[in-house]
Amino acid sequence: MPRRITAVLAALLLTVTPWVATPASAAPRAAAQVLTWTADGDITRYKSAPATAVAGETTIIWENSEATGNTIGMPHTLTFDTSSEGYNHDVTLNILASPFDATNGRHQATVTLTPGRYRYFCSIPGHSQMVGELVVTEGGGGGDTTPPTVAATVAGDQDPDGNYLGAATVTVTATDADSGVETVEYQVDDTSFAPYTEPVRVTAVGDHSVQFRATDQAGNTSAVGSVSFRIVEPGEEDTTPPEVKAALAGDRDDDGNYVGTVTATLTATDAGSGVATIEYALDGAAFTAYTSPVVVTAVGMHMLHFRATDVAGNTSAEQMSHFTVVEPQAEDTTPPTVTATVAGDRNDDGAYVGAATVTVTATDAESGVATVEYALDTGVWTAYSAPVTVRATGAHTVRVRATDKAGNASAEQSMTFTVVADGTDACPDSDTRATVVIDGDDTGVGNVDTGNGCTINDLIDEHADYPGHADFVRHVEAVTLALVTGGTLDRRQQGAIVRAAARSDVGA
Repeated sequence: MPRRITAVLAALLLTVTPWVATPASAAPRAAAQVLTWTADGDITRYKSAPATAVAGETTIIWENSEATGNTIGMPHTLTFDTSSEGYNHDVTLNILASPFDATNGRHQATVTLTPGRYRYFCSIPGHSQMVGELVVTEGGGGGDTTPPTVAATVAGDQDPDGNYLGAATVTVTATDADSGVETVEYQVDDTSFAPYTEPVRVTAVGDHSVQFRATDQAGNTSAVGSVSFRIVEPGEEDTTPPEVKAALAGDRDDDGNYVGTVTATLTATDAGSGVATIEYALDGAAFTAYTSPVVVTAVGMHMLHFRATDVAGNTSAEQMSHFTVVEPQAEDTTPPTVTATVAGDRNDDGAYVGAATVTVTATDAESGVATVEYALDTGVWTAYSAPVTVRATGAHTVRVRATDKAGNASAEQSMTFTVVADGTDACPDSDTRATVVIDGDDTGVGNVDTGNGCTINDLIDEHADYPGHADFVRHVEAVTLALVTGGTLDRRQQGAIVRAAARSDVGA
């Protein structure tokens, strides 16, 4: 077994100084920091990746496994760029990970990072969008020891002596260039510190002092800062009324009418004495105090009047919004119509020669088709996106169904057909063992003819020359994926074959 693990890792990891790869099953000394990348079945992005790190020895965890969401066996690499301008090139890392490899897709490597930027990407063709950057800052030996920088500003209307009229608003800001700000706190007039979440408004007449501090994610807390100010009674009477607005929300039809219901939300602002009340009147009724959004469900045209009054007694001019509510359409209770057709060359007995292509169509005149699914023979239900070609010889049954956007599911439809060989024999010396066997490991999966005289064992071709074990595993993944698409294998059978290939010494 140790020789097998060594051979697998030698093929999967491109080992170039200054990093050392370590099998996930071993227990290496932990580096100063651990960075983790993960992937799933998506070929356009890594599922998770770190954005920042500090310079120094680092343990890199690279996992592309069923545990991270890769349930289709898609291989990915984690490759550090060593040629593009503007990036560090002192770490050479190229790890291939697959849920079916010898470590189940989880790999570990130890590298030494230096300050600057690293670019990483997936080196498998077709994964070009899986790319990112890692920014490394100076480690400083002990990590971040510098507390955040914190400051405060005071705003409000002031008299000629600098006193604030009626109210003052204190805004606190904090920055930390290393680990980042974790918390900001404040207190008014030496009361007690509380979390700062928004600007602090002080209205009591008299002298005031607001203290503040910040803590970064490394636990460093800044010195306490403070601002002092005086609030005096406003010198001028508030004669300006509030501003009031209405916002309408709800589902609308093509004519702009609200379907079934509309919700009116009223807001008012007043920079002087502040808002005291908001009132509304619907369809000519008396004005009513507004306390929560107004919901209108009556079908027809409506007029909504609204106004606001401030603490000083100033009332805004009446505002108005008009809208129409219409009956909602009848609920969709009719499932879609779904059909399947089979096409291909047929012999005199009606069997399809070499392959048969199944095309599924679904229509829904009301809410529209949401999903279409098919199941071939005893396989699981699978989302239908394109015609399915079946090349495996023998009798087949395809089942189809569809669901509309209202959740109505059609009755299951099915049809049967037979595929026969086309008479060609691409593998005259065919491996005709009953089951798929790789390096003496019997998978238990039937070694069937794939349609042109070649069995699954013929296509796997374990006795061919491969540059390395990883190349053989990728070859097996590609072959079995095509057989799944064609209906010869299901996902469970593919997984059994790929795992046997990963356990083997072929290519090592």
